[in-house]
Amino acid sequence: MRALDVAATGMQAQQTNVEVIANNIANMTTTGFKRQRVEFQDLLYQDLRRAGSNSSDAGTIVPSGTQIGLGVKTAGIYRIDQQGNLQQTGNTLDLAISGNGWFQVTLPSGQTAYTRDGTFGLAPDGTIVTADGYVVQPGIQVPANATNVTINASGQVQASLSGQTAPQTVGQLQLAAFPNDAGLSAQGGNLFVQTAASGDPVNGVPGAPGFGTVLQGFVENSNVNVVSEITDLITAQRAYEMNSQVITAANQMMSTLTHL
Repeated sequence: MRALDVAATGMQAQQTNVEVIANNIANMTTTGFKRQRVEFQDLLYQDLRRAGSNSSDAGTIVPSGTQIGLGVKTAGIYRIDQQGNLQQTGNTLDLAISGNGWFQVTLPSGQTAYTRDGTFGLAPDGTIVTADGYVVQPGIQVPANATNVTINASGQVQASLSGQTAPQTVGQLQLAAFPNDAGLSAQGGNLFVQTAASGDPVNGVPGAPGFGTVLQGFVENSNVNVVSEITDLITAQRAYEMNSQVITAANQMMSTLTHL
């Protein structure tokens, strides 16, 4: 009774689908979050009668054959890198990228991570850091006597100092771009690291060809569409229930055979 195994693979696939949808909904308010989507593929087929084989000594050919599918599998979980809505916060060190690119962050291990979460602050020494205290590359330090900090669309950081009329440039933010953003590996904490699938990063200043611009006082919201996720959740739930009904029906058919 192949239907038992086939329906079981369908239930496992829809369970994975629901888990991904649940993660999307849970992160609907996470800054810079990119929703994910599950891609499925059918499993191998069992040939009971191969298409194109000879059906007689006269050379007649079977036109379609007989193939029975063995179920479904998860091919991959893709990240949808669509731009999220930009929300104005008014905070001086809140930054959003409008367009392509990633902020670069130095982890405690020395490894470089990448994020779209521009909720930054200042370390005790005035260095611009993430909410977890990780240094935002290239390690820009704001003077302690700065009365105001401005960051323009090109990522240039300027500080207004007490007693000076002209602002002082204290650093230049750099963005990174990848050939395949979906190939980045999520580490949690809104951080990603490079993989062989993502390709090597290309660094550049905001506003340069291939890079987005920086907006001060804004953050990028999650790109999760709640209505779409709820619709997908209902579809996955119904598909799970239908596969369970197949198992029930197959079990009843086997019970009928055992009572003959």
